[in-house]
Amino acid sequence: MFFAPAGDHYRTRLTHTLEVSQIARTIAKVLRLHEELTEAIALGHDLGHTPFGHAGERVIDSLMPGGFNHYEQSLRIVDRLENNGEGLNLTWEVRDGIAKHSKGKSGAPVGVAPELRASTIEGQIMRVADLIAYVNHDIDDATRAGLLRPEDLPRDLVDALGASSSARIGTLVKDVVTETLARGLTEIRMSEATLRAVLGLRAFLFEAVYENATATAEFRKASGILTGLWEKVRESPKEFLEQRTVDEEGLDAATRDFIAGMTDRYAVSLFEQLFIPKPWTVD
Repeated sequence: MFFAPAGDHYRTRLTHTLEVSQIARTIAKVLRLHEELTEAIALGHDLGHTPFGHAGERVIDSLMPGGFNHYEQSLRIVDRLENNGEGLNLTWEVRDGIAKHSKGKSGAPVGVAPELRASTIEGQIMRVADLIAYVNHDIDDATRAGLLRPEDLPRDLVDALGASSSARIGTLVKDVVTETLARGLTEIRMSEATLRAVLGLRAFLFEAVYENATATAEFRKASGILTGLWEKVRESPKEFLEQRTVDEEGLDAATRDFIAGMTDRYAVSLFEQLFIPKPWTVD
């Protein structure tokens, strides 16, 4: 998803998760698959996302020794951090779906090598539902933010997928169901024409929205905030960080968990508290 203004990304992420869950469960229902498994994967897939979305993820990746990605952090949350450090005891199938949902900038939602896709059909639904949801959600968000006009969308892609969000979702879901059934439910599939169209739409959004001048400027702001917080909280670990994590895994792991678990609003508020002096007057 593209960079949201401070305080808005948490709501954007929650809305996206619910949209993914709805799309994924619809596909599972039509295919007569395990709806609850599909929904569990959908609800857990973005738990590890950072403040400021993918911009924040890139910042923490540059700060954390060994790197960072949100799907590994999602698994860490459900395995180690939730339930007072006991984890949620999720099934292997749910964890596998969470671990293999991410596609990155150029990854395909279907047709990837077996070792890269979820082992269950339900997990594979999550991967394609995630793309369907965020492409359409981000078009709507970018339009409301004034970064995009409906007429800016490439005409050939609109003709192939639909002119509205609901039309595009309907086209994509129908295509996934039709193609998957035609292949005997061996894996989640899309037709070549529809796959090309949705990947083309994603490529257009990267150029027009995710990596435009406005998004780049916002990334620099996010980088300054998160880098400052990363350095500052390490100076007072007892005040900010989980002591058990510091003792067992070190300062870097504890800092990663603390920063990655923030909302946009909390990150901005804490930065102001730690770095911005309060107004004062002299009589």
